[in-house]
Amino acid sequence: MRYVMGIDVSTTGAKALLVNEAGDVICAVNTPLTLSTPRPLWSEQDPKEWWSATVTSIAGALERSGVRASDVLAIGLTGQMHGLTLLDRDGNVLRPAILWNDQRTGQQCDEIRARVGRSRLIAITGNDALAGFTAPKILWVRENEPEVYARVRHILLPKDYVRYCLTGTFATDKADAAGTLLLDLKTRAWSAEILEALEIPADWLPETFEGPQVTGAVTPQAAGETGLLAGTPVVAGGGDQSAQAVGVGAIRPGVVALTLGTSGVVFVSTEAPVYEPEGLLHAFCHAVPGRWHLMGVMLSAAGSLRWYHDTFAPASDYDELLAEAAEIPAGCEGLFFLPYLTGERTPHPDPLARGAFIGLTIRHGLVHMTRAVLEGVAFGLRDIFELIRQVGVAAMEEVRVSGGGSRSPVWRQILADVLGVELVTVNTTEGAAYGAALLAGVGAGIWPDVEAACRATISVTGKTAVDAEQHQRYERYYPAYRQLYPLLAPWFHALEH
Repeated sequence: MRYVMGIDVSTTGAKALLVNEAGDVICAVNTPLTLSTPRPLWSEQDPKEWWSATVTSIAGALERSGVRASDVLAIGLTGQMHGLTLLDRDGNVLRPAILWNDQRTGQQCDEIRARVGRSRLIAITGNDALAGFTAPKILWVRENEPEVYARVRHILLPKDYVRYCLTGTFATDKADAAGTLLLDLKTRAWSAEILEALEIPADWLPETFEGPQVTGAVTPQAAGETGLLAGTPVVAGGGDQSAQAVGVGAIRPGVVALTLGTSGVVFVSTEAPVYEPEGLLHAFCHAVPGRWHLMGVMLSAAGSLRWYHDTFAPASDYDELLAEAAEIPAGCEGLFFLPYLTGERTPHPDPLARGAFIGLTIRHGLVHMTRAVLEGVAFGLRDIFELIRQVGVAAMEEVRVSGGGSRSPVWRQILADVLGVELVTVNTTEGAAYGAALLAGVGAGIWPDVEAACRATISVTGKTAVDAEQHQRYERYYPAYRQLYPLLAPWFHALEH
């Protein structure tokens, strides 16, 4: 039997996943990572810990599975996007990596818009300047840590530092590169215009590759540390969301990936570069060669339910809590929940947005509030779907739902009824790491292309059809939900003064 490995360097852990050529998961080992917040709104990690945790996970997966290193044909990489990793000319880390959820760069985002022009920036990169992206972090280091900036010779994304440790090569995939705000979305190459405007040397950036392309091979030193075989090919892989989409088979127009995790992500593939004119959606390259995607992110999806459970019903079992909510009529008799507990990104890019229960009466009890949370998240995801429809992409024929929240049949039904589309679940549950493994399999020749890999390994396991009567009820409530943020936004902002 032959195997491939997917490595996922997330914010919380480094996972190594072994998959056989039939697509079966043989072993998964995850090693936790620590997160540093040295100041309010700052978020950093030590890149060297990414590597040590990856070493532990790879060695553990090989040992637990009994798979011989010589039977691992290729390795694919995925991980958290946007993080800034700075190396000197000898490949030494210069400072802790600044992560995707770091919020220190508001001033630098304004500077980027001023230097490039906001509309021109969106036209080239597909995105507006956001604090989470890589480019504003580079400017922040230049302006605030000039002694560090003077020594920079290489800029890498998180998973690509692990690639460097594995192979000694400086490389990235086009999907992850698109999240830096430095890539030309149409040409799938670094933008000379953006780099010149921001005065960032082009030779600091790694070469870009399509997701299944081989970027290097495991070095003897890395082999000694991990237990892998020296010379094992390492493919480009993809940023976490594009790899997640590969892992559930959302690789062609019409198939949508809906991830109901702590945050909520709506991901739709496109055959050409498409962007939302105001930058309200993310537009990135896909890990699938020659494809792109649009993505919307709500910051507190299943995170809203976790907050609600821990705050109001900590003694209750989640299944019991949600089963009771199924008995409450759609619309909760006029009770709404705004899920902006940690601000919001799509469609309202507002870090000052707040959560709220609106419409409470003496008739409402805890069970009404539970259902209102589920519906509020569903309405928020509907906002993203509506924005994607406005851009004019292909009809959304099938929505593949994954993530912890998707395990609830009650929540799946509410989502289907609010969105007005059938939801399906699939047999794969390892998400981005599984997608990275499939990309490795394509690179190794197990499958001829990504489409074939997904056809061979991913199947639909369940469907949640739309209840037409419930959908019509939500069609009456949704316009009222949409009015709430514009009405309350001035008050949210006033609270910060």
